[in-house]
Amino acid sequence: MVYGIYLSATGVITSSHRQDVIANNLANLETTGFKRALSLVQQRPPESRENGRGDLSNPILDEIGGGLFLSPTQIDRTQGLLLPTESTLNLAVFGEGYFAVRDGEKTRLTRNGNFMLDRNGTLILSDASGKPVLDVKQKPITLDATKLDQTSIGRDGTIAINGQFAAQIGVFDVEDPRNLVPVGGTMLAPVGDAPIKRVVAPTMQSGYLELSNVDPATELTQLMDAQRQLEANANMIRFQDQTLGRLVNDVGKIS
Repeated sequence: MVYGIYLSATGVITSSHRQDVIANNLANLETTGFKRALSLVQQRPPESRENGRGDLSNPILDEIGGGLFLSPTQIDRTQGLLLPTESTLNLAVFGEGYFAVRDGEKTRLTRNGNFMLDRNGTLILSDASGKPVLDVKQKPITLDATKLDQTSIGRDGTIAINGQFAAQIGVFDVEDPRNLVPVGGTMLAPVGDAPIKRVVAPTMQSGYLELSNVDPATELTQLMDAQRQLEANANMIRFQDQTLGRLVNDVGKIS
């Protein structure tokens, strides 16, 4: 009976986590460059099989399984729709790759191409964070703000002022997409020591922004499914607890 409660408890935990992930996706429905997160789960084998202890095997419990475990959250890299803005410092990436920004001593990746110049002429994200955008050598980019009307950005990220080369915006990625995890907003970070590599021939479009790839209909459908699963597992815990209570308090009672 207690084993059944444990199995239902894993269902509550995983369903609650799914709700949190989906709610965050919906909250970022209109966030530029946001990539939806995927909440994944995996089936846990029975303890006898997980630990290789055949002597602990129970034919009934082994058939029930060992419940669910959360898997690391993955990022949906699907391309978002492009919104024309006619602003030179708005940039969208086609296909694979991310812009790199400096976050303290660390490098973060993002698809948010909504850039601006600060008072020093440094190219930064136009959100509240103001993180510097990095070039192909992962160095901050500084431009002449007085010549912004003469500035253009090519499809490879090359910035030219009055036709003269000024800098090149870098586009980067990791070997294994599973090595990127969300760290807040549109920021992604490599796991552990996973190296960041430069995308040699990226394709960008100036004057456009990539919108979030969150589909509200899909997210709401999955949210209702997660809620139903959570309720079902919570009800199972309550039923099993009531049955266990009757077993302890009523069965074998001397009248």
